[in-house]
Amino acid sequence: MNAVVQPNSKTTLLERARALRPLIDKFGPAHEAQGELAPEVVQALHDGDFFGMWAPKSLGGYETYPVEALEVLEEISYAHGSTGWVLMATALSTGTAGAFVSDDYAKKVFSFGRFPVVGGQGSPGGKAVVTKGGFILSGDWNYGSGVKHADFIHTGAVIYEADGKPRPGKNGMPEIRVFVVPRGDFTYGGNWDVLGLRATGSIDYSCRDVFVPEGGSHITDTNVPLRGGSLFRLGIRGLSTICHIGFTLGVARRMLDEIALVAQTKQSRLGNLADNPSFLEDYGTAEAKVRSIRALIFETFGDIEKTLKAGGEPSTRQWTLSRLCLNHVTWSMAEVTSFAFYAGGGTSLREGPLQRCFRDMHAATQHLTSSPKVRADCARELAGLAKGKVWGFMGLADPA
Repeated sequence: MNAVVQPNSKTTLLERARALRPLIDKFGPAHEAQGELAPEVVQALHDGDFFGMWAPKSLGGYETYPVEALEVLEEISYAHGSTGWVLMATALSTGTAGAFVSDDYAKKVFSFGRFPVVGGQGSPGGKAVVTKGGFILSGDWNYGSGVKHADFIHTGAVIYEADGKPRPGKNGMPEIRVFVVPRGDFTYGGNWDVLGLRATGSIDYSCRDVFVPEGGSHITDTNVPLRGGSLFRLGIRGLSTICHIGFTLGVARRMLDEIALVAQTKQSRLGNLADNPSFLEDYGTAEAKVRSIRALIFETFGDIEKTLKAGGEPSTRQWTLSRLCLNHVTWSMAEVTSFAFYAGGGTSLREGPLQRCFRDMHAATQHLTSSPKVRADCARELAGLAKGKVWGFMGLADPA
């Protein structure tokens, strides 16, 4: 396919992300109040081509490898957690749509003269019945990341044959596919009353009896692209791991920088943080956590990137380490943000970056990808207790 978008090649995505920090930061309070990103920020993300970060090069995209992608997501999330979350979710969904749907359907999705925004969530909250030429999709989904800003919705469903029986997939489980559907085919809820990630607008959505051509869907855990290069060997599973890690690194770094600013400037009748040995000891521990975990992450994904660029596919051990990185960074950075929140005292209670980062980070801990089961499976593989197992979508499994 010929490219349908002409990418901006004057600066790198990371350079453009750094330049956006003041604008994104400026709109932070407005984002929170509106429950979605300000139009000015969405337009800036379009102008910078960020939604095409993982789109195939044949469609004008960047196919950004893991290390740079982590840095871009870290930078945007530092400026504002919800903005980073929306970007990570939509860049993932847009990129995988570009790689895995049929040629004809990809032309439809990438038909805006700019990169499309594909949002939603891939858990199988729907049912898709096989019919001539495609599927009839119905379902109810919640936590649809970025759907308020989306042109198409990325959503998961279990496949059923016309006789009502589930279609077999891998390991004796039913087949699960991701569908890429125009946003107008769904209805949307208005229930975004959450603790954190308030500006992501990740509202519920549903549809009934919507026809989707077969080319507008793909197997959820496929990593064999119809277009695009070795990056897509990561599949949704690998790209989503990068997404959540980049978000977490950015929010935690912002939280530490904000509490350092409080220590530098705040005067208190109970004593200044700068003179408090307990605070300084805990701050040193927090810095060590953030910096050491970040080093582990970039070592792990630098190794994976070398494998991809050499034309290989990540090994089970590389998958294990990537999953361990996500689990470890999520829960460790929750501890870091808790430390900073408590140290901030009354400042943390006011609307502002300290409160927002604390809320956003603790909201992120509730995501399925950071569950204790994943950490336990990592331990099994690292300890040599999972001989012959490979990583499936959410855990270790027998080879298909």
